[in-house]
Amino acid sequence: MSKISDITAVILVGGLGTRLRSVVSDRPKVLAEVCGRAFLSYLLDQIETAGIRRAVLCSGYMADMIKDTFGTSYGRLELCYSIEATPLGTGGALRFAEPFLGSDAVLVLNGDSYIDVDLNKFIDWYFEKKMQVGLLLTKVDDTSRYGRVCIDQQGHIVDFKEKGELAEPGLINAGIYLIERPIIDLIPENKTFSLEKELFASIDSTKIFGFYTEGKFIDIGTPQSYASAEHFFGGLTNC
Repeated sequence: MSKISDITAVILVGGLGTRLRSVVSDRPKVLAEVCGRAFLSYLLDQIETAGIRRAVLCSGYMADMIKDTFGTSYGRLELCYSIEATPLGTGGALRFAEPFLGSDAVLVLNGDSYIDVDLNKFIDWYFEKKMQVGLLLTKVDDTSRYGRVCIDQQGHIVDFKEKGELAEPGLINAGIYLIERPIIDLIPENKTFSLEKELFASIDSTKIFGFYTEGKFIDIGTPQSYASAEHFFGGLTNC
């Protein structure tokens, strides 16, 4: 099992934030302020607390602003930047960042969502299962906005439902993954590619597992969800 400090974290921060432009128009959404801090800082705090020591920020849109804000270190984290000339999607961005990846398993986080979870438990579980891909899952009252993840009794992920299909309670992808490097190598180079819709859906169910957590979850992808972020983090950090 790898030491947590040896694991490279990748944060996907290259989204255009189109739906958020009406309230956050002058910066990428990962720099949207929550309690006077950039949203991205909460993710960096989380991985640093877990013991991660190196993070790659996959950026593109307004990449210079992100780099100017955070520089090359954050606490005990070393920060590196993988900057796409054109958007490559979540999978394409991860593949493009491969020269910066320094571990056999990579912790990947979506840059516009946060789940209150002990990452050490997730990482320990991943290595005990000896899987190729592990996804953090949580339950929401309405899965139609996010898409639905279906698992069997052993925790294998057996199906992904598209957004809008089922407006009822269920499990969703919480936006944090552990992925083996050979799986990342399956992503085509310099091509727009989705982790969620293309890569994960193509993996044999015996190799991809879901880790359920009851931790509170938020994404800031819409004006409505962003408006609730201060209350969310206020409950966690007393900001």
